[in-house]
Amino acid sequence: MKFIDTIKNIWKIEELKNRILVTLGLLLVYRFGAQVVLPGIDASELANLGTQTQDGLLGLLNAFTGGAFANASVFALGIMPYISASIVVQLMGIAIPYLQKLQKEGESGRKKINQITRWLTIAITLVQGPGYIYNLFATLPPSAFSAEISQTVFVVSSVIIISTGCIFAMWLGEKITDKGIGNGISLLIMVGIIATLPQSFVQNFSSRVSGDGGGMIMVLIELVIWFVIILASVLLVMAVRQIPVQYARRTAGGGYEKNVFGSRQYIPLKLNASGVMPIIFAQAIMFVPAAAAKLSDSDFSQGVAAEFSDIFGLWYNVLFAVLIIVFTYFYTAITVPTNKMADDLKRSGGFIPGIRPGSETSEYLDRIMSQITLPGSIFLALIAIFPAIAVKLLNVQQGWALFFGGTSLLIMVGVAIDTMQQVNSYLLNRHYDGLMKTGKNRKAVA
Repeated sequence: MKFIDTIKNIWKIEELKNRILVTLGLLLVYRFGAQVVLPGIDASELANLGTQTQDGLLGLLNAFTGGAFANASVFALGIMPYISASIVVQLMGIAIPYLQKLQKEGESGRKKINQITRWLTIAITLVQGPGYIYNLFATLPPSAFSAEISQTVFVVSSVIIISTGCIFAMWLGEKITDKGIGNGISLLIMVGIIATLPQSFVQNFSSRVSGDGGGMIMVLIELVIWFVIILASVLLVMAVRQIPVQYARRTAGGGYEKNVFGSRQYIPLKLNASGVMPIIFAQAIMFVPAAAAKLSDSDFSQGVAAEFSDIFGLWYNVLFAVLIIVFTYFYTAITVPTNKMADDLKRSGGFIPGIRPGSETSEYLDRIMSQITLPGSIFLALIAIFPAIAVKLLNVQQGWALFFGGTSLLIMVGVAIDTMQQVNSYLLNRHYDGLMKTGKNRKAVA
């Protein structure tokens, strides 16, 4: 079979094989750590915490940590503080000149930004850690905690352990990126999400085949819809618009020949240039209404808190979709430098046919990005809120519905495509066909 031949070719490349083994080994370490319960907690008394994280915002957080949140694990916060720190640093880069300067310094600047992100990650874990521990006191029965350890000692030691666990997870992600294959941080999140998939599917399957759940027909319909959503997510991740570019041929004196042009090339502009970042930004904002409403005891505030604590509710998803569209435009504007693209084209003698080089090219690229960002942002918002549609219209179990769209599915699709592309580049560089082709040995080009 072609697929088996491709796997054999992957195994023949020593460097690629070693990188894959390193990646799998470090991911296994991460998953093992997610099962290690904090010292001083009885693992058999975690039923209430599991119930708390079955749905709602905490259920979503538990899915991202691969169940470590509900296990009161040393990796309870997962890699999420690092993600939060990365978002904050990116946003600060817009307003702080020092960070803007670092972004322009290439590799040395990137290393300094990474160091700032690490220190900010530690600060965030020291804030979130105590909150998680006090949530354990409020959720678990007193018998879940060891009587031999005082509360003060338990809180201090647990915060240190959770913070260390987050830092260790961050280190694992960076090592995967350096020594393994794919983006390590993204892979840790993806593995955590996938870890909860089998259990969620089994629970949904059981509810369908028992009683009046619809039986196997509904299970098959759900699977078909799931695969369609996956294909739509792949399209969203990979869809681009090609902008044609022509280049004038240089003369011996360093100028350009008049009316003579070299080969035509293209600028690929993605339909969704911001990836899943708008969803992550919007998800972070969606914690605010419920938290703010809980500060008041009025009936209106309690109603708002209840409405925005339900991630499958109407108003939650309406606001969620609007924020995603807004953040898609915002993030695209700060990550797609149309001015720099236009300047680079002008310096290299390139131009877009019918458009003058310089400011007109920049305005044209900016206009094109605005046009393709609108359908891209709406498409992204629809995929993000599809879990709620699956729950309300198809009566899908909430845990399984999280895999029908949203951040979970887009992360899995995006990370899988990125990792496959890296493996594909190794195969092509060693004169093998890529993953999407036959996998046979290619003739070396002289």
